[in-house]
Amino acid sequence: MERQTGTGMLAVMTPPLPLVERKQRQARQRIIDAARELFLERGFDGVSVGDIAERAEVGRTTFFRHFGDKQEVVFAKEQELLDTITAARQADGTPAPRNATEAVEQLRPIVLALCAQATADPQDYTRHFQLIEQHPELRARDAVKTQQIADKLSELLIHRGSDQATARFAAQIAIACYQTAKSLGNNPRTLADQTQAAFSRALTLGTGTAQTQPEPPGSE
Repeated sequence: MERQTGTGMLAVMTPPLPLVERKQRQARQRIIDAARELFLERGFDGVSVGDIAERAEVGRTTFFRHFGDKQEVVFAKEQELLDTITAARQADGTPAPRNATEAVEQLRPIVLALCAQATADPQDYTRHFQLIEQHPELRARDAVKTQQIADKLSELLIHRGSDQATARFAAQIAIACYQTAKSLGNNPRTLADQTQAAFSRALTLGTGTAQTQPEPPGSE
């Protein structure tokens, strides 16, 4: 097991996956890729679960083994982020924060790591949110996924020994920093920097040192 410096996340060495699990992951990825292609070709409303399964060369049963509906395929990346937080919690040895400020500080590197993971493919990230913005039902599901991430962050702090009130407060502050960055154009190339700037603002509130932060390069 090896701790990643500066991220607050843990990199855990794992043995090769069994053949059955590798095949399941390959099928899941084919479904995601097929859905992405079809949504680009026909639009979200013009694609059915059957269309996705056919393009991915899997049965409907296999589709529903991985996803509850076609909306869930759109949020496959968000599920990966949730899984990342869960893995970090399971391999975590960080002591409990002593107060709310420390709790937010502990979440900052984790949220920044999630930003980097989400925007690893900037073009895919941009297409993802363009699709979400076009459909009210996807915007609603996006809000649910964002709250689920906040809940996972809260659970991580509680696992470290934080009290529930502090953990939930810190998680909501952390998500607000991310949401602030999204509202400033949601540029994948500056999302992490703008999230970092929002954390810096939040962590100086009430200290008398809060000040206007310069915009990250390329944010316009």
